[in-house]
Amino acid sequence: MTLNEDLVLQARALTDNLSGVVESLLAQFVERERQQKLAKTRSREATIATWNGFNAKTGSFADEYSTL
Repeated sequence: MTLNEDLVLQARALTDNLSGVVESLLAQFVERERQQKLAKTRSREATIATWNGFNAKTGSFADEYSTL
């Protein structure tokens, strides 16, 4: 990992515990990304369930055109 040296110097001037600040920010980032990924997965699953329910009740639009 590389960091902008000037930015690190500025941050060090603002805190005595730069490692702790970076670790805290990284943990927040990881949790936010995990939550967003989970929300997307749940949204996809809900969409699939809704579509499957609709298809079970009405059948597929393609059924009337199928030659199988």
